[in-house]
Amino acid sequence: MNSTQTEIVVIGAGAAGLMAAIAAARAGARVRVLDGAKHIGAKILVSGGSRCNVTNEYVAPARFHGEGAAPFVTRILRSFSPADTHRFFAQIGVELKLEETGKFFPVSDSSRTVLNALLKELGDSGAILSTQTSVCDLEKEEDGWKISIPDEEIFARAVILCSGGLALPKTGSDGRGYRLARKFGHTLIQTTPALTPLVSRSAPHAKFSGLTLPVRLQFRKKDGARLAAYDGSFLFTHFGYSGPAALNLSRHVARDREKFPDSHVTLRLLPDVAEGAEAGWWHEFSGRGAKKTFAGAMNEILPGKLAATMPALAKIAPQITLGRFDKTQIAAAKSALFEMPLPVDEVADYVKAETTAGGIALEEIAPATMMSRLAPGLFFAGEVCDVDGWLGGYNFQWAWSSGVVAGRAAAKLVKAA
Repeated sequence: MNSTQTEIVVIGAGAAGLMAAIAAARAGARVRVLDGAKHIGAKILVSGGSRCNVTNEYVAPARFHGEGAAPFVTRILRSFSPADTHRFFAQIGVELKLEETGKFFPVSDSSRTVLNALLKELGDSGAILSTQTSVCDLEKEEDGWKISIPDEEIFARAVILCSGGLALPKTGSDGRGYRLARKFGHTLIQTTPALTPLVSRSAPHAKFSGLTLPVRLQFRKKDGARLAAYDGSFLFTHFGYSGPAALNLSRHVARDREKFPDSHVTLRLLPDVAEGAEAGWWHEFSGRGAKKTFAGAMNEILPGKLAATMPALAKIAPQITLGRFDKTQIAAAKSALFEMPLPVDEVADYVKAETTAGGIALEEIAPATMMSRLAPGLFFAGEVCDVDGWLGGYNFQWAWSSGVVAGRAAAKLVKAA
């Protein structure tokens, strides 16, 4: 078996791995990147509808989840901010544009632009990329690490684990990084799919398949206490619900349903009406249209297919005029508009998930360096950690930032040896 040496081995050549390798090589370290795929960067290529949502205008620690994620992410973003991300991509020739949603995409509208620029920068930095190279084992040596790959053993001073999670397994995500980390005593916070559609096998709304509208989705306990809520575009599908609001809510449904078995999802069809202002809104709305039928009034504020169903959903005769509503009918109408029950059986599995919730416990990672507190010389970055962000470029920002922090710190460690 061949034996080779380098200073840093990066396991995984996704967004975090490429960024970590570039940062380490730029800092003067000899770097080798290992990835089991023949063609790397599959998640980059499929992201954002194949346009790659690089980052967001409103990146904030509160938009990331995980046990202890907010203070941890704060430290990482301070070390490599969204502004730094813009500068980095400008340096490697990727011009970004801001869209109304707050998302930044490459001007080319092609994720291939992002991947090609990262690969070129990786090559220019001097890092060596080995594709179709799966890591069979990782062992701690007295003065470094032994990484076993088919027909070769690599000895390195430091290892950066950027192997991703379990989402989109067709891209090569198989949880291998979790197994490697646990070998050195790391705790794995339970993993679940995140940013994935909501599934309803008995949805009375299936006839609305293809309908998109802005809503607020709310996930509540049996007593009404809110567990999570998201505003955004919402899509009825033949199997349930999708769109940004549903995708963002999915991680909460996946993780909290077992803890709160009687929890439920509700749909607020008029998200611009402030909570607590429903009665005032209805008074004004019904006052302006006292002679309008309920069906006709709904047609003015909701898409046709949905408006036509509201009388049945609220159990109100469609021809009754708003001015003749009694207290029970007013309550039913407001409930249908602002707290419509949305049957949700489960979330779609990892095959459709855009990221993984859960991962390596953050309390076992030093935020200043992304190095393991349990196995010095072992670093982490990206989805393998217990951090998942909102839809809209947040998970890429986590990958870029954590990758840079890990890469720079690993290079500093090996150069100090």
